[in-house]
Amino acid sequence: MILKVSRDGFRGGHPVTDENRWEACVPGHFELSDYFPILLMLVFSAGFAVTQVLMSQFVGQQKRTRTKLMPYECGKDPVGSARERFSVKFYLIAMIFILFDIEVIFLIPWAVVFRSFSIAGAGSLVYVEMMLFIVFLLVGYVYVVRKGAFDWGDRARIEAEAEGRALEDARQHSLTETRRAA
Repeated sequence: MILKVSRDGFRGGHPVTDENRWEACVPGHFELSDYFPILLMLVFSAGFAVTQVLMSQFVGQQKRTRTKLMPYECGKDPVGSARERFSVKFYLIAMIFILFDIEVIFLIPWAVVFRSFSIAGAGSLVYVEMMLFIVFLLVGYVYVVRKGAFDWGDRARIEAEAEGRALEDARQHSLTETRRAA
């Protein structure tokens, strides 16, 4: 839908002094200069990141010590094999976090369009649907808590250690069987 400007130069009570500016408001009109602020932001952020890295190289100490040359493993000293087994609980917590995080992200677009649905008369239906969604989330959360997925007490630690020992024993057994066969 293209809106026309009246003869006296007014459209909707606002004077239109520059015809090109009015054309930029027409749907489907593309102007590359509209994206200049985004390009400027990207150039500025990339320049800031590169400047910080270069400044740390120039200003920082250049002493190479044994500790600095060791690989950093999230605050844990890198001792032993890199093929260490982890408890399944670590992966379970990560999957639960991703699941609930993604489901909560659905609340944002719903909140954005809720007003337009309310104006159209479907607000109560959309509201009830979202409340059902939240109830399902809460039921899932209660189920996960009751199953003990977040229980990191002594019992859970003992189970994780036993699981790790069993996996290590199975690995050692398979290695000895392989050596015997060779």
